[in-house]
Amino acid sequence: MSDLDSAIGFTIASRHARGRVVRLGPVLDAILADHGYPPVIEKILAEAILLAALFGTTLKQTEGQLTLQAQTESGVIDLMVADYRNGELRGYLRHDPERLAEAPADPSLFALFGKGYLAITFDQATSGERYQGIVPLEGGSLGEAAESYFSQSEQIPSLVRLAVTRTADGRHVAAGLLIQHLPEGEEGRERIHTRLDHPEWEHVHALASTVKSDELLDPELPFDVLLWRLFNEEEEVRVTSLSHFTRGCRCDLDHIRGVIARFPEVDRTEMVGDDGLIRVDCAFCAKSFGIDPLMI
Repeated sequence: MSDLDSAIGFTIASRHARGRVVRLGPVLDAILADHGYPPVIEKILAEAILLAALFGTTLKQTEGQLTLQAQTESGVIDLMVADYRNGELRGYLRHDPERLAEAPADPSLFALFGKGYLAITFDQATSGERYQGIVPLEGGSLGEAAESYFSQSEQIPSLVRLAVTRTADGRHVAAGLLIQHLPEGEEGRERIHTRLDHPEWEHVHALASTVKSDELLDPELPFDVLLWRLFNEEEEVRVTSLSHFTRGCRCDLDHIRGVIARFPEVDRTEMVGDDGLIRVDCAFCAKSFGIDPLMI
């Protein structure tokens, strides 16, 4: 069970490929427990949190942040956000329960989101640089939409596999695989060109595509054994040490007080509720903070 709430990185140098495997358990339970979403909604948010973990662990700067946001015009879900920073994961979404009740039992991506887009933002902590790519929210799954993002916005051929399940005792387990081709050792925007039909990428893609959901989700199957099953034909697969995840929400009472203090006194007076407090809700952790206006 040691591989739950953790990720491992790997490279196949001879094929100019790099990847990540992520497996989430208790951290995902803690995030989802705050909201009481229906199962279909839980699943899509779990996939978004998985993507944030997969992409976030590729950041070179540990204090950097990866934010994934899906926004729509006409779907059951009108907003979904998941992010990663320094090992911390969080996520939430807004949905219309009435429209969800009218949707099929196993709704497609389009049925959930309608016409929308997927935005992925990389914030580098040290340099302050921000990179964002936006693609239409299309395809059969959130994983396919993420593949389109890397192909169109980053020019990086990528394969994404996501799996989510719920155990008999009600616990959530989610796992994902990300593998990317970096021709000639280039990375991201440094590349000059890329080829989706490069023979090295076709080879790695074919091997990685054999991964089964049961293998990804099995917490008793160590990451290194899973990678050996997929790539044992290769001369060398280098793996990094495990990185671990925690549930993280950055709502802070002192920070909230500071934000409210910036408003004119007349505005703060209008914020006070019937209980004599200014109420501030955090969408991520579903907590409600009551601020005494006399303490600001």
